[in-house]
Amino acid sequence: MKVIFQQDVKGQGKKGEMKEVSDGYARNYLLPRNLVIEASADNLNAMKLKEKAKQKQLAREIAAAQEDAKKLESVLLKIPAKAGATGRLFGSITSKEISEALLEQAGLTIEKQKIVQAEPIKAFGSFEVKVKLGHEVSGTIHLLVTEERRHAAAEEKRDTAAAGEKRHG
Repeated sequence: MKVIFQQDVKGQGKKGEMKEVSDGYARNYLLPRNLVIEASADNLNAMKLKEKAKQKQLAREIAAAQEDAKKLESVLLKIPAKAGATGRLFGSITSKEISEALLEQAGLTIEKQKIVQAEPIKAFGSFEVKVKLGHEVSGTIHLLVTEERRHAAAEEKRDTAAAGEKRHG
Protein backbone atom coordinates (compact mmCIF):
# COMPACT_ATOMS: atom_id res chain seq x y z
CA MET A 1 0.00 0.00 0.00
CA LYS A 2 1.35 3.44 -0.94
CA VAL A 3 1.20 5.95 1.93
CA ILE A 4 2.26 9.53 2.62
CA PHE A 5 3.94 10.03 5.97
CA GLN A 6 2.42 12.74 8.19
CA GLN A 7 5.17 12.40 10.80
CA ASP A 8 8.66 10.91 10.93
CA VAL A 9 8.52 7.16 11.61
CA LYS A 10 11.83 5.67 12.69
CA GLY A 11 13.11 3.16 10.16
CA GLN A 12 10.25 3.79 7.70
CA GLY A 13 10.10 7.34 6.39
CA LYS A 14 10.12 11.08 7.02
CA LYS A 15 7.25 13.55 7.05
CA GLY A 16 5.97 14.34 3.54
CA GLU A 17 7.63 11.27 2.01
CA MET A 18 5.62 8.80 -0.10
CA LYS A 19 6.51 5.15 0.32
CA GLU A 20 5.22 1.61 -0.25
CA VAL A 21 4.57 -0.28 3.02
CA SER A 22 2.85 -3.60 3.70
CA ASP A 23 -0.95 -3.49 3.89
CA GLY A 24 -1.18 -4.97 7.40
CA TYR A 25 1.44 -2.57 8.82
CA ALA A 26 -0.40 0.40 7.30
CA ARG A 27 -3.91 -0.69 8.39
CA ASN A 28 -3.02 -1.94 11.87
CA TYR A 29 -0.31 0.46 13.00
CA LEU A 30 0.32 3.52 10.83
CA LEU A 31 -3.24 4.57 9.87
CA PRO A 32 -4.85 4.23 13.36
CA ARG A 33 -2.08 6.38 14.88
CA ASN A 34 -2.44 9.03 12.14
CA LEU A 35 1.21 8.61 11.16
CA VAL A 36 0.32 8.25 7.46
CA ILE A 37 -2.47 8.86 5.00
CA GLU A 38 -3.26 6.71 1.99
CA ALA A 39 -1.63 7.95 -1.22
CA SER A 40 -4.80 8.80 -3.18
CA ALA A 41 -4.92 11.37 -6.00
CA ASP A 42 -6.44 14.00 -3.68
CA ASN A 43 -3.84 13.45 -0.98
CA LEU A 44 -1.02 13.61 -3.55
CA ASN A 45 -2.39 16.92 -4.85
CA ALA A 46 -2.65 18.31 -1.33
CA MET A 47 0.96 17.24 -0.64
CA LYS A 48 2.18 19.00 -3.80
CA LEU A 49 0.28 22.19 -2.89
CA LYS A 50 1.77 22.17 0.62
CA GLU A 51 5.24 21.74 -0.86
CA LYS A 52 4.71 24.70 -3.23
CA ALA A 53 3.45 26.87 -0.36
CA LYS A 54 6.49 25.87 1.72
CA GLN A 55 8.84 26.81 -1.14
CA LYS A 56 7.15 30.22 -1.57
CA GLN A 57 7.38 30.89 2.17
CA LEU A 58 11.06 29.95 2.16
CA ALA A 59 11.71 32.30 -0.78
CA ARG A 60 9.92 35.15 1.05
CA GLU A 61 11.97 34.55 4.21
CA ILE A 62 15.25 34.56 2.24
CA ALA A 63 14.26 37.78 0.44
CA ALA A 64 13.35 39.44 3.77
CA ALA A 65 16.68 38.35 5.30
CA GLN A 66 18.63 39.74 2.32
CA GLU A 67 16.68 43.01 2.53
CA ASP A 68 17.49 43.30 6.25
CA ALA A 69 21.19 42.64 5.48
CA LYS A 70 21.21 45.52 2.97
CA LYS A 71 19.52 47.84 5.49
CA LEU A 72 22.09 46.91 8.15
CA GLU A 73 24.99 47.90 5.89
CA SER A 74 23.82 51.54 5.81
CA VAL A 75 23.16 51.84 9.57
CA LEU A 76 25.63 53.25 12.10
CA LEU A 77 24.42 52.58 15.64
CA LYS A 78 25.52 54.93 18.38
CA ILE A 79 25.40 53.34 21.81
CA PRO A 80 26.22 55.51 24.82
CA ALA A 81 27.86 53.71 27.74
CA LYS A 82 29.21 54.60 31.17
CA ALA A 83 32.89 54.07 31.86
CA GLY A 84 35.44 54.47 34.60
CA ALA A 85 38.41 56.84 34.69
CA THR A 86 40.56 54.37 32.73
CA GLY A 87 38.17 54.38 29.77
CA ARG A 88 36.95 50.81 30.27
CA LEU A 89 33.19 50.32 30.27
CA PHE A 90 31.22 49.31 33.34
CA GLY A 91 30.17 45.87 32.11
CA SER A 92 29.98 45.39 28.36
CA ILE A 93 27.69 46.12 25.42
CA THR A 94 25.32 43.16 25.19
CA SER A 95 23.39 41.71 22.28
CA LYS A 96 20.20 42.90 23.96
CA GLU A 97 21.45 46.50 24.01
CA ILE A 98 22.43 46.26 20.34
CA SER A 99 19.01 44.81 19.44
CA GLU A 100 17.20 47.58 21.35
CA ALA A 101 19.39 50.26 19.72
CA LEU A 102 18.61 48.82 16.26
CA LEU A 103 14.89 49.06 16.93
CA GLU A 104 15.16 52.56 18.39
CA GLN A 105 17.60 54.13 15.89
CA ALA A 106 16.95 52.22 12.64
CA GLY A 107 13.50 50.68 13.12
CA LEU A 108 14.82 47.16 12.49
CA THR A 109 13.62 44.29 14.67
CA ILE A 110 16.36 41.69 15.07
CA GLU A 111 16.31 39.22 17.95
CA LYS A 112 19.28 39.31 20.29
CA GLN A 113 19.98 35.62 19.61
CA LYS A 114 20.84 36.45 15.98
CA ILE A 115 23.57 38.92 16.98
CA VAL A 116 26.97 37.21 17.12
CA GLN A 117 29.70 38.90 19.14
CA ALA A 118 33.16 37.36 18.71
CA GLU A 119 34.22 38.95 22.00
CA PRO A 120 32.46 41.28 24.46
CA ILE A 121 32.63 45.00 23.71
CA LYS A 122 34.25 46.60 26.78
CA ALA A 123 35.76 49.81 25.38
CA PHE A 124 34.81 52.94 23.46
CA GLY A 125 35.28 53.05 19.72
CA SER A 126 33.99 51.67 16.45
CA PHE A 127 33.07 47.98 16.12
CA GLU A 128 31.58 45.60 13.57
CA VAL A 129 29.23 42.89 14.79
CA LYS A 130 27.93 39.99 12.66
CA VAL A 131 24.23 39.18 12.50
CA LYS A 132 22.94 35.79 11.34
CA LEU A 133 19.60 36.53 9.66
CA GLY A 134 18.78 32.91 8.82
CA HIS A 135 18.90 30.83 5.63
CA GLU A 136 22.68 31.34 5.45
CA VAL A 137 22.20 35.11 5.08
CA SER A 138 24.28 37.30 7.36
CA GLY A 139 24.89 41.01 7.75
CA THR A 140 27.12 43.40 9.64
CA ILE A 141 26.15 46.06 12.18
CA HIS A 142 28.46 49.06 12.49
CA LEU A 143 28.58 50.23 16.12
CA LEU A 144 29.99 53.37 17.63
CA VAL A 145 30.29 53.13 21.40
CA THR A 146 30.42 56.63 22.89
CA GLU A 147 30.81 57.95 26.40
CA GLU A 148 27.53 58.72 28.12
CA ARG A 149 27.57 62.36 29.17
CA ARG A 150 27.41 62.71 32.92
CA HIS A 151 26.51 66.41 32.75
CA ALA A 152 23.16 65.72 31.11
CA ALA A 153 22.30 63.17 33.80
CA ALA A 154 23.38 65.56 36.58
CA GLU A 155 21.33 68.42 35.11
CA GLU A 156 18.33 66.13 34.83
CA LYS A 157 18.65 65.19 38.53
CA ARG A 158 18.87 68.86 39.49
CA ASP A 159 15.79 69.70 37.40
CA THR A 160 13.72 66.90 38.96
CA ALA A 161 14.89 67.86 42.46
CA ALA A 162 13.97 71.52 41.81
CA ALA A 163 10.57 70.49 40.47
CA GLY A 164 10.02 68.33 43.56
CA GLU A 165 10.85 71.27 45.86
CA LYS A 166 8.37 73.52 44.04
CA ARG A 167 5.58 71.00 44.57
CA HIS A 168 6.31 70.60 48.27
CA GLY A 169 7.00 74.31 48.98
